Amino acid sequence: MTITCLDLEGVLVPEIWIAFAEATGLPELKRTTRDEPDYDKLMKYRIDILGENGLGLTEIRNTIEGIDPLPGAKEFLDALRRECQVIILSDTFTQFAGPLMAKLGYPTIFCNSLEVADDGTITGYRMRTEKSKYEAVKALQSIGFDTIASGDSFNDLAMIEASKAGFLFRSTEEIKKAHPELPAFDEYDDLLNAILRSL
Repeated sequence: MTITCLDLEGVLVPEIWIAFAEATGLPELKRTTRDEPDYDKLMKYRIDILGENGLGLTEIRNTIEGIDPLPGAKEFLDALRRECQVIILSDTFTQFAGPLMAKLGYPTIFCNSLEVADDGTITGYRMRTEKSKYEAVKALQSIGFDTIASGDSFNDLAMIEASKAGFLFRSTEEIKKAHPELPAFDEYDDLLNAILRSL
């Protein structure tokens, strides 16, 4: 049996931090895993900016409530789930994911968690494991599953390269140029067809 593992932000939904940056007028929060390969460095940077501006979980959740899946994303996901099992592997957080999963039809998601003070201040975060996407793929393989993976960012490369088939989706020119061996797509129909051919 094959399980398809998909990234969330940039693949199925808009980037949460970019949407929040636009909502708050803080352009420095637009930095994502497409720009910064070191996730710990990126999150500490974000948490510092939130603290400096008195922003916390409540404000971010208010922004997330207004985010819809990317056009065509739910239809793509529905079509894919009719053909194989799908798990979303994301570096987002359980505190962010709920409204987005509802809009996508409640697919399975493995993600991380935030450390939040009683007043809503985000004080830190906890990864499920250090290389959570890669380790999830390797764990699935260790119990007899084949994996196919797709994502758009630096933190997706390990799970893509570890899978029997892997694809970049709406990635950056920098990442595509650095990994010409990985098929890259910008349309859901093309990605769906590539995954189905790989099953």
